[in-house]
Amino acid sequence: MKKIKKILLRIIIGLAALYLLLLIPTADESVAKAAAGKTPFVWNQDLVWHEMENDFKEVKKLPMQKRDSFIQNWKILIGKQFNNLPDTSIAYNDVRLHKIEMSLFNAAPYFALDSADARSYIVSCDIFRGYIKEKSTKWDVNDSAVKNILYRLFYGVRAAAEEVMLQTEVLNNTYPAFSTQNEKSTAPYTTVFGVKVHSGDLLVSRGGAEVSALISRGNDYPGNFSHVALIYIDEKTNQPYLIEAHIEKGVALSSVEKYIADKKLRFMVLRLRNALPAMQKDSLLPHKAAKAAYEAALRRHIPYDFKMNFYDSTAMFCSEVASFAYKTRGVQLWQNISTISSPGIVNWLHDFGVENFVTQMPSDLEYDPQLSIIAEWCDKEALYKDHIDNAAMDALLEKANAGEKIGYNTWMLPVARVLKAWSWIKNQFGKEGIIPEGMSATRALKNETFVAMHKAVKEKVQQQADAFTKQNGYRPPYWQLVKMAGLGAKEY
Repeated sequence: MKKIKKILLRIIIGLAALYLLLLIPTADESVAKAAAGKTPFVWNQDLVWHEMENDFKEVKKLPMQKRDSFIQNWKILIGKQFNNLPDTSIAYNDVRLHKIEMSLFNAAPYFALDSADARSYIVSCDIFRGYIKEKSTKWDVNDSAVKNILYRLFYGVRAAAEEVMLQTEVLNNTYPAFSTQNEKSTAPYTTVFGVKVHSGDLLVSRGGAEVSALISRGNDYPGNFSHVALIYIDEKTNQPYLIEAHIEKGVALSSVEKYIADKKLRFMVLRLRNALPAMQKDSLLPHKAAKAAYEAALRRHIPYDFKMNFYDSTAMFCSEVASFAYKTRGVQLWQNISTISSPGIVNWLHDFGVENFVTQMPSDLEYDPQLSIIAEWCDKEALYKDHIDNAAMDALLEKANAGEKIGYNTWMLPVARVLKAWSWIKNQFGKEGIIPEGMSATRALKNETFVAMHKAVKEKVQQQADAFTKQNGYRPPYWQLVKMAGLGAKEY
């Protein structure tokens, strides 16, 4: 009996010693270096947003006949402004573009009470974005002044249109909210959500996970997208495949059904322009690029690249899957490289393994003039969730820039390290582990903290938003959600 007690005591002491050993933190020797010489875009348009909301309140009080009269006047004015735009080239800072931008902002409240009016408004926004996309092919997108204008026009007009969408029943689950243009393609095709997509097209999406919100907002130009997938369609079977990099398993192939089911809040279809010299030489270039990426994914295991280094294809993050495939065919996507310069955001992303802050962020891909926007899809409830997620993340990133760190439960570090060891063993047999390949135990615990932070703020925003809707009779616009998130973040 004494012998057994001694054995048990030794086991307990050994386990305790092992636990204490596993408690020792690992020093991160890598250094987070923000994008040098860059500054984040700042809107400074609070007055415009609040005027839009005040106008909306006043429009709700108007009799139908008077409101219709205002709408017709806006249609006439915007139509005239469109007619004054040249068919040839136009400077990025031409005052006519700014006038249309402001007209679309100012007109939004009048179109936000009826589905038919809202659809008409969305078409106007659609036409304007298509025009800007085409004319931007002549602009120097590496000039920060040009990038600022492009961002204002694309992101700003979309934001105004989405506020209109959320107040009406214009959105549904079948057809895209925006359908900008139909760039011709000779590549094999299929249909996703009523949109014809071709082999080589890029599907830029926003996932529903907390990290997705960080990726889309943690940028010098906060965006709406967190993921890029490259579509390949077999020319013999017409079977579509999505080639994408996942944090959990690296580069993988998935079906359209799995892609759609993977908690997408929105997605955009982008296609290489026919007018590009490379496309003039070979119209099947996108298909060949996608096929090469498909074959590479079948041929070897490509781990996820947490460092976000698009110069090294040994491991790949989602944007790199697309950019590397096209680079091998002589087309460099992301003509304007993404930058992350806010110290707090840099530190938080570094906590998850990011080491490159001059990189390729998914949301910036839409500003590449080499690509046409074919369609953009979302449904009403997903769009509202997207807005709440973004507002919560914007508030948290304010805390990051104020110096707040992402901590973790130190006492769980030994457990996390054991789980990491088990995950590593599973990875050797081609299986997914609890902790993703390439992510340390410490970073996994920090991710848990981060997720809890975002969920807590998001829940507070949702509660306040519900109360706002009940009290005011309309859903809170984004700027109100941001204000609510700021209060929620302070309480967390």
